[in-house]
Amino acid sequence: MKNIPNILSAFRLLLVPLFSIVFFSGLSNAKFWAAGIFLLAGATDVLDGYIARKYQWITPLGRMLDPLADKLMQMTVLVTLAVAGLLPIWFCALYFIKELFMFLGGLRLYKKMADVIPANRYGKIAVVFFHLVILAVIFFDAQLAAWKTLLLLFSLLLMAVAFTGYIRDYLRTLREIKSKTT
Repeated sequence: MKNIPNILSAFRLLLVPLFSIVFFSGLSNAKFWAAGIFLLAGATDVLDGYIARKYQWITPLGRMLDPLADKLMQMTVLVTLAVAGLLPIWFCALYFIKELFMFLGGLRLYKKMADVIPANRYGKIAVVFFHLVILAVIFFDAQLAAWKTLLLLFSLLLMAVAFTGYIRDYLRTLREIKSKTT
């Protein structure tokens, strides 16, 4: 039973390529089916986190697998929508730069303490808003023309706020590690 959250995260990893395959499949309503896959991934993310915290089934594997599945899905969705002409490349580039910095910082910290910094409240808010913007782009792209850039910029602003929180947590954790070793 303790592995249910990890199984849900692994399932999300399987949904990552499925999103793009379905989006570009040429099926009738392919965008909507792909959006359903994206929603399913988001729902399983919420569910696995809830189960892991409620029953204290948090594992080192899960603490790495969960954000990996999330980030791969987000990046895949961004690239897919950019290739389809629904998202500007600049948005994807800024998102990827932020994720690269987070990955490198997390990797450095992981080497020092064999753990990752958990998601903060601002990160969760940014992810929810990001998902809403992505779904709005998929479902209402033509109607969003005037608002899309503003929504994307606000999404980036939320991500930047979350990122600064991660930097603060990262630096605090490094100081704690350093004080324990001296």
